[in-house]
Amino acid sequence: MIIGRKIHINGIVQGVGFRPFVYSQAKKYAITGWVKNSSAGVEIVANGHDVAVDTFIESIKIQAPPLSKIDEFDIQVISADNFEDFSIILSEAVEGEFVAISPDVAICDDCLKELYDPHDRRFRYPFINCTNCGPRFTIIKDIPYDRPLTTMAPFKMCARCQAEYDNPLDRRFHAQPVACPDCGPKIWFESKELKGQVFESEDGLRAARKYIREGKIITVKGLGGFHLACDATNIHAVGELRTRKKRSDKPFALMVLDVDTAQKFCKVSESERSLLLSRTRPIVILDRKSGVDLPDAIAPNVKTLGIMLPYTPLHYLLLESENGFPEILVMTSGNMSEEPIAYTNVSAKSELGKLADGFLLNNRDIETRLDDSVVAELDDSIYFYRRSRGYAPQPVMFKQTMSQILAVGAELKNTFCLTKEKYAFLSHHIGDLQNLETFSSFEESIPHYEHLFKVSPVAIACDMHPDYLSTRYAAERSCSQNLELIPIQHHHAHLASVLADNEWESDEPVIGLCFDGTGYGLDGEIWGGEVLLGGYAQFERKLHLAYMPLPGGDAATRHPNKVAAAYLWKNGIGWETDLPAINSIVSEERDILLTQLQKNLNCPKTSSMGRLFDAVAGLIGLRTHVNYEAQAAIELENAIDITVKDAYKFAVYDGQIHFAQLLNDLIQDLRKNEPAGTIAAKFHNAIRILALEICDVLSAETGCKIVALSGGVWQNRFLVRNVNNDLKRNGYQVLNHKLSPANDGGIALGQALAANYMLKG
Repeated sequence: MIIGRKIHINGIVQGVGFRPFVYSQAKKYAITGWVKNSSAGVEIVANGHDVAVDTFIESIKIQAPPLSKIDEFDIQVISADNFEDFSIILSEAVEGEFVAISPDVAICDDCLKELYDPHDRRFRYPFINCTNCGPRFTIIKDIPYDRPLTTMAPFKMCARCQAEYDNPLDRRFHAQPVACPDCGPKIWFESKELKGQVFESEDGLRAARKYIREGKIITVKGLGGFHLACDATNIHAVGELRTRKKRSDKPFALMVLDVDTAQKFCKVSESERSLLLSRTRPIVILDRKSGVDLPDAIAPNVKTLGIMLPYTPLHYLLLESENGFPEILVMTSGNMSEEPIAYTNVSAKSELGKLADGFLLNNRDIETRLDDSVVAELDDSIYFYRRSRGYAPQPVMFKQTMSQILAVGAELKNTFCLTKEKYAFLSHHIGDLQNLETFSSFEESIPHYEHLFKVSPVAIACDMHPDYLSTRYAAERSCSQNLELIPIQHHHAHLASVLADNEWESDEPVIGLCFDGTGYGLDGEIWGGEVLLGGYAQFERKLHLAYMPLPGGDAATRHPNKVAAAYLWKNGIGWETDLPAINSIVSEERDILLTQLQKNLNCPKTSSMGRLFDAVAGLIGLRTHVNYEAQAAIELENAIDITVKDAYKFAVYDGQIHFAQLLNDLIQDLRKNEPAGTIAAKFHNAIRILALEICDVLSAETGCKIVALSGGVWQNRFLVRNVNNDLKRNGYQVLNHKLSPANDGGIALGQALAANYMLKG
């Protein structure tokens, strides 16, 4: 019996070879009809024998292209038409509809093979790509995802590229960035010392490699913006890059050609190997091997390295093995410290002109700038530190339908989030909004996402902190557009974000250990060591770290020694100059600090776990001042002697977590000349014990055996791994972040979900 079916598919189904796949399956099962892209996804009309049509439909579900992701698959019974063949027809724009957009994808094995094949017409072409790889989100201006709506529009395809583009059975069918040396983008190298002399194509590549080999610094235009690159084994080059970039200590990202090279410098587990080789090619945080011959300035006082593999053909050509060429490069974001990454040729030359000796440029424009994603491995799964290239704007999907809401995130590590239907579109990493250029990027990116995904917010969710620039943006926009403004407490947003990451549907409250540096509390104080019981819609603050004074407010976060001094004073511990933190503060400053504390002058109270890390790092002399966020905590983690199993002890009473005895015991160890590694281990072990004891108490009280871990402190790999194991061994289900970072990069997702539940009452 001949039957007809109309099929609508939504998800990541455009720009990933879905239509040619459907076409090939239709030919295989003798199906007639058509397939097309629309603003709402992929539409198919299929006619054929009933068994053949059923098999055809099942094959689409099971064998879909590797880069696709089917979220919805709707089938409608229709009358059979008299189609003579199966065809791919023109795309259709549907008012108000949207389709998920594929993130940028690393070069595939087929294209990589062609890149190195002397007989292939794209031999050594830096922009080789196909339906299965290459730029996506960074070049899209609008949907449907067709070439005229991308930054590839200016490049008219030659006859051979057009033939591939038009052939449904070709790997490059409707690959929007398809190009070749005859018709596509070009690279060139400009030398600063030679007053802008230009070297084109292969000569440009050779000139760039020559500069790197000579210890110079160059810029490289990638998928989402510029990198600054140099020889990672050259002490002078690395030091010079730090000086020019004004980046004192923060670790540099590195790039190597393959996993074998990565293993020369780091320990690489099977799951970490999979992350390195994944299509997303993030920066993976790996444990450094002892005795590795790299300058200390690559990652000062840190036992890990952030390594990624090449993800564009240009990267592969730049890192080709050659006698005398370094096998590991610094490949760090092309920006001055804390500014957004440069992404146009003009901005690269103006903003990075004082940083680089030469510029490896190209004429394929970037529509949306994206930093590299940063991840680690946790329980054989991905664990985000920064979610950007390769992952954004892939949505988080839920079973329930959501209102159209904009959540604007936090001040630091900002992302924003849009919800519509069953999707939450968490943006790429924006950065720290205190920087004007970053805030401008934030303001420009929101309407771009709203346009792409056809979102018209009815409400805006924001942090409760009145001085956050994201909060001010939300307040001004809600007022000007008459939108409901929904403030969400910072740590409630952390809890909601980790629930969202785990597609949590239950209304039953969970135990939330929300430990971070700063979050505006319901009482107007600075929270950060919070034990919550709750879910998306509401929460109860069950316990928190005892309030401590923070002299100077936010400015104190840059001076762990002063935080330590304030914590000692609050806990009645004398300021003896044999303590490194006290000794590092000159007597005049100590007098001013003491007066400030005694008279409570600009000393907001904080329950922050992050500040306790600062205090401990300052107390033992690891870090008196910091040059980047969380530096003291990171170096304290890296000081741990993992052979030490002893622990200090917190005290829990009157709804607070106290640590006066912990500080006294720590000082005794200091005076006994215990190594910093021992003290760091005992402090971390104290938090492990605290986490389990708190959960046992709350579980006995409520019956809850589900624990959610969120907040920047849980990016401490020692803590998150050990606390996970401790809790699981004691019968708890642990919810960790999977799709968003545990730090403030996940806040917007939590704000969006909490606001949706609040709107529903």
